[in-house]
Amino acid sequence: MPRPPALALLLALSLTAACGEQRGPIVFGMAGPFDEGFGRANRRGAELAMRQINAANGIKGDSLLIRFMDDGGEGSRAASIAQGFVENDSIVAVVGHVTSGAMLAAARVYDGQLTALATTASSASLSGISPWVFRVISSDVQNSVDLAKFATRLGKKRVAILYENNAYGRGLAENFRKAFPDSVIGLDPISTSGDGAEIYVSWIAARRPDLVFVAGTERSGIAILREARRQKVGAEFLGGDGWTGVAADSSSEGALVGAPFTPLDPRPRAQEFVSAFREAYGQDPDGNAALAYDAVKLLASAVEAVGRDRAKIREWLATRTGESAHPGVTGTIAFDSLGDPAGQAFTMTRIVRGKLTVAERGTP
Repeated sequence: MPRPPALALLLALSLTAACGEQRGPIVFGMAGPFDEGFGRANRRGAELAMRQINAANGIKGDSLLIRFMDDGGEGSRAASIAQGFVENDSIVAVVGHVTSGAMLAAARVYDGQLTALATTASSASLSGISPWVFRVISSDVQNSVDLAKFATRLGKKRVAILYENNAYGRGLAENFRKAFPDSVIGLDPISTSGDGAEIYVSWIAARRPDLVFVAGTERSGIAILREARRQKVGAEFLGGDGWTGVAADSSSEGALVGAPFTPLDPRPRAQEFVSAFREAYGQDPDGNAALAYDAVKLLASAVEAVGRDRAKIREWLATRTGESAHPGVTGTIAFDSLGDPAGQAFTMTRIVRGKLTVAERGTP
């Protein structure tokens, strides 16, 4: 005898529940300082990845939704947002946080409860901070060594260092100082806004280093570069990944940048991403956008493989090693035991007419 329609529906629902199958949007959280240029770039890269995933029938037929929260790069706000993500059962993983200070504050909240895949948070203090925290950018320790070796290969002997007085700036500057084999004639903190640039640049101009290494982000970087051009400082200027956004300012012409990605990367996967980003936003992507794009695509692959279970997502990421590495636009992504990307390396670039041109390619 056929079952009544209502009974058949109840039976189907009970079987679905018993199998643990969930339907509806798959939700990621994402947090960063989205009013900052590098934060906006992160968001755009993540949004592009989300749109592409949804245009390709989502993840196992379910759409992807990213809930964006602005943490302002502040630790207390980041920790509060992280707690909200943890308590929201619909969120299966987190993209970010974007900055090192925010990620350091949020990591303890995520520990044991929710996977967070940081995009551009590079502080060495994050290495091994929690089995639930990973990142797609290499650590400041490795980045600083790469930058210092590059400076040496350029024949630089006297370096002045300026750094933003935060987790990112301090870590990058100190590790650069340790790795640079010749003379460091100054190690001075600057504000994230670049206020007071005239004082620091005047000091540098008087001492005539052959290289100025600035461990900071684009806002302070542009302020320093503009002042250096005004004072006609003859030294070359070098920045890390936080400087990828300075290329948009004319004062950056000739500056050197250690970048996790350049839109001139000839690899087909990279160029497909560049074309899609240009079509969506009318400009080239930088390393911030590329890393966030890779983070979203990687977490989507995790959900595709193991479903929405938070613990299984963490386990899947932890096993991305060797042959199981994820192909990203910034390179192949695998993780070491500390949650850092294994084998990643900066490409050293020089800014020419607003573009990050390859000065020396990284060899991961």
